[in-house]
Amino acid sequence: MEQKKVYGVMLVGCGHIGKQHIEDIYYRDNIKVVACVDYNIETAKQFARRYGGEWDAQYGTDYKPFLSMPELDIVIIATYAETHLPIMRDCVSAGKHVLCEKPIAPTIAEAEEFCQIVRASSSKVLIAHILRHNQTYAKAAEMIRSGQLGDIRLIRMVQNHHIMNKERYMRLLEDCSPIVDCGVHYVDVIRWFTGLEVVDISGMGGIVSKVVPENTFDWGMITLKLSNGCTAYYEAGWTDTTASENLKEFVGTEGRIKLILADYRTTNKEEGDLIEYYDKRTETYTSINIKCKYKDMYGQLSALIDMIENDTEGFPTLEDAMIAFRIVMRCDELIRSTLNIEQKSEEAALQYVGDLM
Repeated sequence: MEQKKVYGVMLVGCGHIGKQHIEDIYYRDNIKVVACVDYNIETAKQFARRYGGEWDAQYGTDYKPFLSMPELDIVIIATYAETHLPIMRDCVSAGKHVLCEKPIAPTIAEAEEFCQIVRASSSKVLIAHILRHNQTYAKAAEMIRSGQLGDIRLIRMVQNHHIMNKERYMRLLEDCSPIVDCGVHYVDVIRWFTGLEVVDISGMGGIVSKVVPENTFDWGMITLKLSNGCTAYYEAGWTDTTASENLKEFVGTEGRIKLILADYRTTNKEEGDLIEYYDKRTETYTSINIKCKYKDMYGQLSALIDMIENDTEGFPTLEDAMIAFRIVMRCDELIRSTLNIEQKSEEAALQYVGDLM
């Protein structure tokens, strides 16, 4: 039997998402963690010792010295969006492959440059849209695209967080709004599930918490119209007073499905995720239980390895990831343009309503 290649991996960014990446890959037979990098040297050291195992992983605050390591094959970029482009550029220039967290960049211009560099490089780069590698979402996509719901007409999605670690989320807000950070996933899901294109967008948002970084918002909603007339909305917030909510519902002319993650089930959590399926044609309800890892980081990394070994396209493709990014960035722009509208007196508000009639 041919022995599998063992891929040397460096993690850049040992924060919340970086930990989720490394916890799911470090013990795999075809993976060795060779370096951990973080601006906090003690954190990088702890990660290297905990996840380096027999490989005696290196650590530091600068990723660049490690790019010359011959045993390094793949770099996982788990930093804030503002650093993605320069880190990726350095990695592919050194001939390394890259798994890069979303969103691609803080601006569309930088994201376009990111894509240009990737297309011109011989290195493989995968954007980390983790839901593409979730088996519950894959089953829902199969059901919708096979016509089990008839023509898709309505998509309802909510992802609100009641934040407890305020410092973490305020730093995330400096990087991008919830509409961008989480929205790239769910706009991508909409296109993946339906095979349809977005033809119209709108959005609204507001500031719920007392204090948020300047020129941003901590709650928002985007609405999309798809090429078949389907309406979709996505609501996301990181606030200290809204309730945590997770709604994923897809409604068609012949039925509907709702995705309920194991953590949100009120009963039978041990059965895993739940897909509730209503078939209008037979007027029956079916429960589909799926045991899967919500964030299958190793499955995602395996997709990158398949790109390397078999020259396959990414999942999602770079173009699909970019389309989702453009859409949420445009929605984000629309929302930000309305944040500073002056408050109206009751008399002015009534006049405004009268002018609309």
